[in-house]
Amino acid sequence: MSLKVYNTATRSLEDFVPLRDGAVGVYACGPTIYNHAHIGNFRTFLFFDLVHRHLEWSGYDVRFVMNLTDVDDKVIEAAHAAGTSIQKHTGPFGETFLSDCQMLGVRTVDSYPRATEFIDRMVDFISRLIEKGHAYPADDGAVYFSIASFPGYGKLKGIDISTLIEGARVEHDEYEKEDARDFVLWKAATEADEAVGAAWDSPWGRGRPGWHLECSVMSTTELGDTLDMHLGGEDLVFPHHENEIAQSEGATGHPFVRYWMHVKHLFVEGRKMSKSLGNFIRVRELLEEGYDPAAIRHLLISSHYRGDLNFTRDGLKASAVAVQRLLDFEARLAELATDDSAEASALPDLSASVLVAFRTAMDDDFNSAHALGTIFGFVTRVNSELDERGNVTAADRDAALDALRSMDEVLGLLEVAHASRTVDDDLVSWVERMIEERAAARASKDFARADQIREDLAAKSIVLEDGAEGTRWKMIS
Repeated sequence: MSLKVYNTATRSLEDFVPLRDGAVGVYACGPTIYNHAHIGNFRTFLFFDLVHRHLEWSGYDVRFVMNLTDVDDKVIEAAHAAGTSIQKHTGPFGETFLSDCQMLGVRTVDSYPRATEFIDRMVDFISRLIEKGHAYPADDGAVYFSIASFPGYGKLKGIDISTLIEGARVEHDEYEKEDARDFVLWKAATEADEAVGAAWDSPWGRGRPGWHLECSVMSTTELGDTLDMHLGGEDLVFPHHENEIAQSEGATGHPFVRYWMHVKHLFVEGRKMSKSLGNFIRVRELLEEGYDPAAIRHLLISSHYRGDLNFTRDGLKASAVAVQRLLDFEARLAELATDDSAEASALPDLSASVLVAFRTAMDDDFNSAHALGTIFGFVTRVNSELDERGNVTAADRDAALDALRSMDEVLGLLEVAHASRTVDDDLVSWVERMIEERAAARASKDFARADQIREDLAAKSIVLEDGAEGTRWKMIS
C-alpha cells in the first residue's frame, strides 16, 4: 500500500505523489510566539512530527519547515502591553516552545523561519502582486489583495464569493473569520508598531506585513513555488490558508500546494479550550503535576488527527500505563536469556507481519490510532509466545526487538520515555546500594527495613522487581 493522505482541497483521500520523486517539501504553520503554546497546539505539532517521522521512515528525503510567527496583531498587542519590543517579547516564548518540543520528542526540523527575517522579501512579493494586478495600494498607506482578481478564491474552504461587496476590506489578522473581503498585505505603521519595533520602510511608507503574507513568503522562499504538503490546524483553513493560496499563486503563477492537511481541535474534559473556561493547559503545567512527557505524547497521538480527541487527566494516567507496558516489553526482550539451540519460534513471522500492518496503518492517512493498536497487539502476541516457549534464539529475539524499535522511530514513545528517565551516575549508585542493603535486610529477616527501602525508592518513582535472576529496577512516571 502506498501512502494516502486526506487532501482538504479536494475533500478526498488521495495517493501521495510528491513533486520530485523520493523528495518531499513540507511547510507547517507553527506557533505565534506572543504567549506559551498549550496542549491543543501540541496536538497539532505532534501530528506534524508524525508526518515528519513517517516520511523519513518510509525513505523520503524530507525538507521540513515550520515557521515561528514573531510579528502580527497579537504579538504587537502583547509586546506593547508589556512595554517591550517584539524581539524581546517573543524571544523567551520561542525558546520555551522549542524546549517543550524537545521534551515531547518533536524532531528538529530543517528550518524555523521567523517572519521578521523576511521583511525585504515580503516587500518584493507585494510589489510583484501589484505589478500583476492582484494588489493595490490604498490611501491609508496599506496595500490590499484584490480577491476579485483571483477567480479561484474560496476553493479551499468551498465558499461562494459571488455575493461579496466589491472593494470591501478587512484589516485585522484573525482566526476563524468567515469574512471574505480584500485582505491586507501591508499595514501602515501605528504608534504601537513603532514603539515595539514592528515597523519597516517600504515603497508605500512605514509599515509591516500582514500575517497571511508572511507564511506565503517564508514557505516559497524555503521550499520553492510549489509545496508538496502544507500542514496546520483546522482553524487556519479560512481565511489564512485561503489567502495564502490566492497571494502565492497570484505572485508565482504556479500551483501553491499539492496536499493540504488540517488537524482537528482538541477538547479538554469534554469541552473546547477557551479563555473564558480557563482550560488552557501548558505542557510545563502537566510536567509539574508529575505527568511523564511520553504519556503526554501518547495521549496526543492516540486519536487520528482528523478525529475527536478528549484530553483528560484520567486519559493521561492510562497513557502512562501504556507507555510503561512498552518499556517493560522492551526491557524483557533486551534482557532475555537466549538459547541458540532452541527451536525456531514465531517471533520472526510476528515481527515481519507487524511491520507490514504498522506501515499499512500509517500509510492510511497517518492513522496513529490504528498504528498504536498494531504495536500493542504485537506486544501481547510476543509476550504470549515467550511465556509458552521459555527459550528463543538470539536471532528470533533480535527480530522482535528490532521491529519494536523500528516502529518507535515513528511513534517516538520509547525514545521520549528513555530521555525523560535518564538518571545520573550518583542516583544509579544510590539505587544499587539500596538494593544491596535491602537484600541484606531480607537475608537477616529484617523485613521492616526491607519494606522501608522499597518505599523510599518508590517515592523517587523507582520500582523494584524481584525475580529468579535477582532484583531489577526501573523508573516509572
